[in-house]
Amino acid sequence: MTGSSGRHKRLALGTLCVTMFMAMLDNVIVNIAMPRIGRDLSTGISGLQWVAEGYSLVYAALLLTGGALGDRYGRTRVFRLGLALFTAGSAAAALADTVGLLVGARMLQGVGAALLTPGSLAILRHVFTDERERARAIGLWSGVSALGLSIGPVIGGPMVDAFGWASVFWINVPVGVVGLVLASRVLPDLAPRARRIDLAGLALSAAGLGALVYGLIEGPSRGWTDARILGCGAATALLLTAFVLLELRLAEPMLELRLFRDRVLCGALLSGTMVSFGMFGALFFLPLMLQGVLAWAPTDAGYAGLPMTAMIVLAAPLSGRLIGRYGPRLPVVLGIALCAAGLGGLSLYGGHAHYVQYLWTLCTMGLGMGLTFTPVSIAVLQRVSAELTGMASATVNTVRELGGVLGIAVLGAVLANRLTSALTTRFDRLGIPADRAGHAADAFVGHTGGGGSGPALPPPVQAAVDGAFVDGLHLALRCGSLALAVTAVLVALLLGRAGRPGDPTPQPADRPAEAAAA
Repeated sequence: MTGSSGRHKRLALGTLCVTMFMAMLDNVIVNIAMPRIGRDLSTGISGLQWVAEGYSLVYAALLLTGGALGDRYGRTRVFRLGLALFTAGSAAAALADTVGLLVGARMLQGVGAALLTPGSLAILRHVFTDERERARAIGLWSGVSALGLSIGPVIGGPMVDAFGWASVFWINVPVGVVGLVLASRVLPDLAPRARRIDLAGLALSAAGLGALVYGLIEGPSRGWTDARILGCGAATALLLTAFVLLELRLAEPMLELRLFRDRVLCGALLSGTMVSFGMFGALFFLPLMLQGVLAWAPTDAGYAGLPMTAMIVLAAPLSGRLIGRYGPRLPVVLGIALCAAGLGGLSLYGGHAHYVQYLWTLCTMGLGMGLTFTPVSIAVLQRVSAELTGMASATVNTVRELGGVLGIAVLGAVLANRLTSALTTRFDRLGIPADRAGHAADAFVGHTGGGGSGPALPPPVQAAVDGAFVDGLHLALRCGSLALAVTAVLVALLLGRAGRPGDPTPQPADRPAEAAAA
């Protein structure tokens, strides 16, 4: 490799890492600003869930289509378009003065992220043709992505304290502009190839996921037997079933479901989904407890995540060494088990616990997250050919994002249900009428302008509300922990001896999409 080509590769890798860092950062940096957004825009938990889910849902729904668009129109061109839309959405979010406008801007960010993410790993694979170089580059790319997820609250807290919640969106604008300039100069223009865009699959999957998330978020406040919620459940089942049947029939589907006959691929994707399920859910609700129940400042709540960030950074190289010696199974299963232990341990501490008492749980979760990110990406890319790299990259990020969407929605539903029942019980003990208990619960779920925007509650009532929220959070954390523990066992069985040093490279027997591409 010549000096100039080596420099060009480093610049290309730096550009891809910075933009992926920004996209991953946006998943979680907003969480630390949620209590302030709730107060300033007069919304409660369900409104705040939509601020998070507006981005994640669109991102997850469009990722696979983003990969197909990259194939058809050129991965670098679509990457640059996605980066431009993400930057514009960030500026719009910073300027939003209502929850509706903020959710709309977050959806535009999601569109941009869905276009730039699939091309990132595909371009990286094209730039680094040597296997060893490529492995190191993928490891760095994955580590930076994981760091973006972990460091968001750390840098977001001081920004919210100093400049307000809009600053967590403004930070993306200069980074995006610089990324666009670099992308136009250092990234190679990859030739497009003829490919059909699966618009019907996009419509079915997006509508099905949207109905599912809407039902999960609105179910606790409207009631699970409400006609609208039941309709969402039926629509979800019909739309997603139709999506699966359609994808199985198409020669060039949006998602090649037949690849899931490979149990190693299934295990890797399940790992990415469930780690995001547990950790995104925890990282969304934990700032609400720290700032709402414990009255911490955003800066303090953000700094509380520093040990988790440090452990992710330390775990990334450890994960690489474990992969080289034992294959992906050990770090993935160990990482999931550590995440389960951390979530379960965190549920043991109430609102009066001191930070040093539950510090170990944050370190454990950080170590678990750091161990899983790189081996999941490597395990998936080992199982597909170069022609399917774009789809594989999009699939990895889709399941991660979908896991986060479901984590916030499902664990949020668990929390909201427990909150409602606990408030009713606590208010009954205080002799407060049941309708006032329902009113307070609705405020938390987001239909009466809660989120700290209303007048201060009497101390006994505030204590009851805080205690009910902690009860709900504990149950949600335990559900997440149980789901991850079961996942660890399933993944251990699915991965088997996958990818151990000396094993032959797998050759899946049925690759219809690859044949169609040829």
